[in-house]
Amino acid sequence: MGLTSHKVLALTVLIAVVMMVGTVWLWPRLAGKSWQSVLGRIGALLATQLAVLAALGLVANNYFAFYSSWDDLLGVGDTGPVVIHNKADASGRLLVETIGHASVKGGGAMGREPGQSGEIRKVRIDGAVSRLSTEGYVYLPPQYFQPEYAQKQFPAVIVSTGFPGIAENLITRFNYPGAALKLLQEGRMQPTVMVLVRPSPALPQDTECEDIPNGPQSDTYFTKDVPSAIQASFRVSSDPQAWAFMGNSTGGYCALKLAMRHPDVFPTAVALSAYYDAADDPTTGDLFGGSKQRRDEANLMWRLKNLPQPKVSVLLAGTKKGDGSYRQETEAFVDAVQSPMKVSYSMLENGGHNFETWSALLPSSLEWLSQHLKVPNQTV
Repeated sequence: MGLTSHKVLALTVLIAVVMMVGTVWLWPRLAGKSWQSVLGRIGALLATQLAVLAALGLVANNYFAFYSSWDDLLGVGDTGPVVIHNKADASGRLLVETIGHASVKGGGAMGREPGQSGEIRKVRIDGAVSRLSTEGYVYLPPQYFQPEYAQKQFPAVIVSTGFPGIAENLITRFNYPGAALKLLQEGRMQPTVMVLVRPSPALPQDTECEDIPNGPQSDTYFTKDVPSAIQASFRVSSDPQAWAFMGNSTGGYCALKLAMRHPDVFPTAVALSAYYDAADDPTTGDLFGGSKQRRDEANLMWRLKNLPQPKVSVLLAGTKKGDGSYRQETEAFVDAVQSPMKVSYSMLENGGHNFETWSALLPSSLEWLSQHLKVPNQTV
């Protein structure tokens, strides 16, 4: 029986109920002071709690689609290549702190020199326009420190986690720097500066990358403040063709929405397991000030059907099974895209809404991204 099977869930709930009833029934018999009675009480409590936790865990997993199968949970299963399909055409400098270097998983010891492995710097990005601020990380590729690249500018990508994730997850769970370094070594990616952030600069609120009426201006923060701060602090191109937005879950929704709203800022976007309409829950509050128009404009399917489609290229990556209605919603999105907008997509057969799935999609997604980033008038 599969991990998300209703039979597994029902059996686990039944076991939890039996354990609770059994503990109540056995408790008087375990009331003695002998060591056997004490161990019996401890064992009964632990077994009951484990059964209840297992049932709750399955309920949460079935609802949020974190893991789609036992292989997904255990981190085993299909590790084959990911195929990407293209739809036919129809403000001041940052204060930085160097915290480490990129490393390739399973690739042995890497040189600690920045010119060999690049460098990860912790930054705080203060918004001159939005007045918002958040901490994040910047990964500078090895070429950034090599003499032959001293006069060259680099493309840049803003990478966002899901909500309520932290930017550090993009290093510790995804290992974006290590994945980029491996692709660089294999000649599958051009050297690119990565800005690693969380999706909301106004925690604890989930702003969904919106400019909220009388509230945080997150759209402005990501489209104006972050690019200008990075351009002022690092050797990156100011040309929009050299910029992209990428993210998973909430970060993926932000990537698509910001590209569709601001093709002059982010003409390229990559979305891993994204959704296509703004969340509406206690963490978001009222994002639109009661405005139906603003609500509609945050719905990406509504934008495709009711507004001129922008000249952007987007990649949608996820799974066919195991992540709720992702496949159906993504296929509807792809079908609705028309020129001049371009869409590519890749889907694993199985996988939940989790880091294992996104890590499997990461190399091919970064390679696709690199093919769409361009620094005019120079070769990087």
